[in-house]
Amino acid sequence: MTPEAGALRGAIAGCVLLASCGASAGPASSASQAALPVVPQPAAAQTAIGGIKYTGTLAQGGWLRGVAPPGTRSVTLDGAALALAPDGGFFAAFDRDAPRAVTIAVTAADGMSLSMPLAIIPRQWRIESVNVARRPGKLPDAAFKLRRAGELAQIGAARAKGSAAGGWRQAMVWPAAGRISGLFGAQRIYRGEPGAYHAGIDLAAPAGAEIRAPADGVVTLAAAQVPFTLEGHLLIVDHGMGLNSAFLHCSHLVVHEGESVVQGQLLGHVGMTGRASGPHLHWALTWNKRRLDPQLFAPGGR
Repeated sequence: MTPEAGALRGAIAGCVLLASCGASAGPASSASQAALPVVPQPAAAQTAIGGIKYTGTLAQGGWLRGVAPPGTRSVTLDGAALALAPDGGFFAAFDRDAPRAVTIAVTAADGMSLSMPLAIIPRQWRIESVNVARRPGKLPDAAFKLRRAGELAQIGAARAKGSAAGGWRQAMVWPAAGRISGLFGAQRIYRGEPGAYHAGIDLAAPAGAEIRAPADGVVTLAAAQVPFTLEGHLLIVDHGMGLNSAFLHCSHLVVHEGESVVQGQLLGHVGMTGRASGPHLHWALTWNKRRLDPQLFAPGGR
């Protein structure tokens, strides 16, 4: 067996250790339960054969960070290649509705490949069933459709830009102070018809409160002059490896597209621009189009 193959076996062993050390899912909650759903906490870093270290929360809405052994040709998650940093570091994350198992595969320089399924902790989301029909929204006119199509194109382009930022390696900090007023994954069911789930965290911060960078990154979109129809003054910061933050409803922004920011740097201020009934910060995290739970990235809860 080559040294690379031995290291790969160690890597897979590390994956198994990580899959077994995640927090267990909380008990199911009824639609009327007032308490917040149980949030799995990040697992401690594990060291396996070959010195491979992994850390993360293997849960729906969670994440995984690791380092591939020297000589690795590729690392894939369910067949999709993961980007590798020069030191072999890689990042992956799991959507709100991720399956209960995914497969990670590592291929060495000599072509040897090993794969292993990873168990993903299912989550109990706040689901509220209401005995009312879903109210249809006001039909958008042609002008709104045209403007919205342009906004969505800008958002898609910003999230596709990517950068060499290293924020994906950091433990994130909360971008604003305030209680959580809207949970990630929360959803209403209208007489059996599901509404869209809440794809971020709402922080009930007062108007004008500071918004600070949760991790290092590069600004890929800053709607500073003209607010978007729904998101208002929208800011997107790329943290590298496909991971990015979006901050919605800001009153104004103090950073610009293309600017590099560091963790804790002032980005803007809380507002209620766009479609918002009151001042708050909506913080959303995505990785390669997967929606993630910010509570699993910023330690300490809220």
